[in-house]
Amino acid sequence: MSLYYLQKVLYELNRDAGVQQQYLDDVESLLGKYTLTEEERTALKKPDIGLLYVLGVNGQILMHFAAFHKIEWDDYLQSMRDGVTEHGAVRAGVYAMTGGGDNFTKDTEAKQEVD
Repeated sequence: MSLYYLQKVLYELNRDAGVQQQYLDDVESLLGKYTLTEEERTALKKPDIGLLYVLGVNGQILMHFAAFHKIEWDDYLQSMRDGVTEHGAVRAGVYAMTGGGDNFTKDTEAKQEVD
């Protein structure tokens, strides 16, 4: 997986009208400029917001991509939930789901002892 390049193409797409036009006109050519897996390419072309989220794309970057595709806010949020249901836990990035959902901070342990 190449999360860096996946987020880079989205970052550039979110900010550059020329890149946006190339995405609309010739997405294959645009994506060929980046080191991406086939799964990442498919998610970008579809667009599959849920899979992009599961792959680890930062929500600040992803929400602009969703807006580019005229995906409403509630549908965007549901797409991320559906992505976890369909594709499994977030695999990388700041949203990676680790530890089985457990919180390993001392503050949480102390609070649990009090409760």
